[in-house]
Amino acid sequence: MPGIASQRHRFAIPQDLHYLNCAYMAPLSHGVSGAMVEGARLKEQPWNFRPADFFAVVEAFRERAGRLVKVGADRIAVVPSVSYGLAVAAANIPLERGQSIVTLGDQFPSNVYVWQEKAARCGGQVIAVQRPSQSCWSEAVLDVIGPHTAIVAVPHNHWADGRLVDLVAVGEKARAHGAALVLDLTQSLGAMPLDFAAVQPDFAVAACYKWLMGPYGIAMLYVDPKYHDGEPIEHNWINRAGSEDFARLVDYRDDFQPGARRFDMGEKSNPPLLEGAGAALDFLMEFGVEAISAELGHRTEELATEAQDLGLVSAPIGTRAPHFLSLGFPDGVPDGLTQRLAERRVHVSLRGSSLRVTPHLYNTSADTDALVQTLRDCLA
Repeated sequence: MPGIASQRHRFAIPQDLHYLNCAYMAPLSHGVSGAMVEGARLKEQPWNFRPADFFAVVEAFRERAGRLVKVGADRIAVVPSVSYGLAVAAANIPLERGQSIVTLGDQFPSNVYVWQEKAARCGGQVIAVQRPSQSCWSEAVLDVIGPHTAIVAVPHNHWADGRLVDLVAVGEKARAHGAALVLDLTQSLGAMPLDFAAVQPDFAVAACYKWLMGPYGIAMLYVDPKYHDGEPIEHNWINRAGSEDFARLVDYRDDFQPGARRFDMGEKSNPPLLEGAGAALDFLMEFGVEAISAELGHRTEELATEAQDLGLVSAPIGTRAPHFLSLGFPDGVPDGLTQRLAERRVHVSLRGSSLRVTPHLYNTSADTDALVQTLRDCLA
């Protein structure tokens, strides 16, 4: 089956620059940047931005987000960040004294601090599991879920090493013990398929600026229907029922907009962010997440094979996510490696003793050749 051709022509990436760092931040495509500019221009003439537009621009993004993950739009809230979405989850999931919250060791801080605070406040504890050196994270997570577990807060793959969590198995065990499943999907959503019906998360959040290919400052939050009567962490005018009628906003109401909308952030009707993030989702859906995942897996596998010839080690796909390649140096990271890479305009991330290489559809064979050649020179 033919793969997806490079989409570099749709991005403002110089030909001599080799950006293999999508896990750090995705570059905006011309289409996304253009949509953001057009969204910003709506405020040049605010007399043309009607009351109904405050809602229409949000619903257009919400509908796209629902289609991307194959859930109803009513299950999607529009939030500014992962930390905001996780704060919503923490405010709506009970934790009793003596119960535990399961996380991954060295997990990204946004999915740690909120649980540390909740555990301290409620008399619980956070258990940060450690994985065996050569495996994925699934076994370590499954081993600690038990009768005292209240919340399992994990990603689909670790942000540093790319190794996977079997979310179907983890979700099944969490439910068996009455525990809630909360997911930070920032490093996977858009690049790797996830069956929400099979996993059944209680909450799942993803920032748009990485693998969702969108702007900074906006995220999508999945909320299971059993929480749709829950408590938002802020009380803004537009999330209340009847807020479409601007003439009656001071007829204060106790009820909310339907579904997950009660959890939307204040000032959500932000056309530059929403139009840009929506255009980014359109880009992903043009190819389909399954096809993108397969293509990125093919590219990282090719890189892994070449890196192996240089003596570098990496986990196979299945242990790691297809779009995530972490290269280990048996003798440690060579002195000056990051400087040599920067000098040759090769952009990746160093995480501990591993090099995190995360390509996307904008990359070409010249990018991988530049990386491999620089590594070869440094290891010679």
